This record gives sequence, C-alpha cells and structure tokens, in this order.
Amino acid sequence: MTIPIYQADAFTDKLFGGNPAAVCPLEGWLPDEVMQKIAMENNLAETAFFVKNENGYLLRWFTPELEIDLCGHATLAAAHILFTELGYAGDTINFDTVKAGTLVVTRDGNKYTMNFPSRLPFAADIPEGLMAALGSATPKEVLRSRDYFLVYETEDEIRNMVPDHSLLAKIDTLGIIVTAPGKDVDFVSRFFAPAAGVPEDPVTGSAHCNLIPYWANKLGKDRLHAYQVSPRKGELWCEFKGDRVVMAGNAVTYLSGSIVV
Repeated sequence: MTIPIYQADAFTDKLFGGNPAAVCPLEGWLPDEVMQKIAMENNLAETAFFVKNENGYLLRWFTPELEIDLCGHATLAAAHILFTELGYAGDTINFDTVKAGTLVVTRDGNKYTMNFPSRLPFAADIPEGLMAALGSATPKEVLRSRDYFLVYETEDEIRNMVPDHSLLAKIDTLGIIVTAPGKDVDFVSRFFAPAAGVPEDPVTGSAHCNLIPYWANKLGKDRLHAYQVSPRKGELWCEFKGDRVVMAGNAVTYLSGSIVV
C-alpha cells in the first residue's frame, strides 16, 4: 500500500523554523498499530492522519510513543497541506476529533486561524522531582490542566532552562509547560514532553489552550502575541474567547512524497 506523506513547518513563515509535523491523507483508517509505527518511523513530535467525512475531515495525531488527545501544530500543518497541496476549495476546514470535539481552521491571507477549546489551568502541588528535573529556581506559580504549568518571573529564566529529560520522563504527566512575561511579546513559553517521546516540542498549540486564558486573565487583555522560545522558535497571534481560544500562525511545506506500508 502506498500512502501520500507531507511534512510542514507550522507556526513559522521560514523553512526550518517552527514545529515540523508529518501529514498523511488517508482513504480510510489504518490499524492503530500501523499509524503508531508510521509516527515512530517519522520521529517527529506528531504525525497527523485525516480521513474525509460529511462534515470535513476526521483527524488524529500520534507522537512517536502514543496517540494524543489534542495537537495544534499538526492541525495547522494538516490544514496547510489541504489548502496548498491538495486543492481544498473554500476558506474554512472542519476537523472532527475523538477527544477535542470539532476544530475549525480558517485561512486568512498567509495565516491560518485555529479555534480550539480553552483549558484554564488550576493550582497544583509541585510533584516530587520536577524542580530537580528542570534545574531551575522555584516558579512563582505551579498549576495544572492536562500538563503541569509553571510560571516564572522573567523570559530569561525560560530561555536559559536546561532540563534533564531523563528525569522529566519520570514525572506523571504528558507534558510540562514553562512560561513567563515576554520582553517584546505578551508571553513566552517552552514545552517538554519526554514521556511522550518528545523531549522538547518546538511550538505547541495545545499548550496555548492553557496559556491563552491564563495570560488573558493576568494581563487583562483578550488579544495576545506569543513566542515559544525553543531553539526552532515559533510565533502565535492569540485571542481569548471564554470557553474557546483562537491562535493564528503561518506554515511552510518542507516535503511531499509517499511511503510504502
């Protein structure tokens, strides 16, 4: 069986920036174990698979280790491939997902705008071993939603963090978000998920489901500009809409081809 495959860099307008995701359009679902092996073989933070349905497309995402409940950058990459490589007509795509409901992506000029669920984090205790794994000073706030969410005073603390990924992988969570006010933007962040096979995710849309409501409340504004300050870097334009968040970014195609399964 031959399957089309594409790779796009999301949340950037420059090749080799942002977050790379693989995208596989399918006529019908492959067995889960086959999709997991494809994601492992791709060895990217996420591989997106989609199948056309009456509403738009069914969408699923796999890290090299597991199927994930929500992924922003691979959703953006999937929409980018549909619009630019597969001749999708129209400006809006509906993606139906198993755990995150319907995600809507709209093309607006050279940007893609995504409407995602809002997930305000709540206060939590610091789990044993987390501070040693991050190798950083104690944060001013520790919160949790799906992931642990640590708030620091300065952008430099986020940029200079050098975590021990082997220790982070022992923390009982999918991921760890670290964030602080930005120097030139409203906020900055990084995201670590070694337990999911992703030591550091370059740009994380799902984390912004937490980051946007948190910083909107802290800063008293609904429109926010954000950087994820990983080595590849990513830029997002965000809006808080109560139970939903909107994030917009660019994408560029890196690869198109086929795989034989």
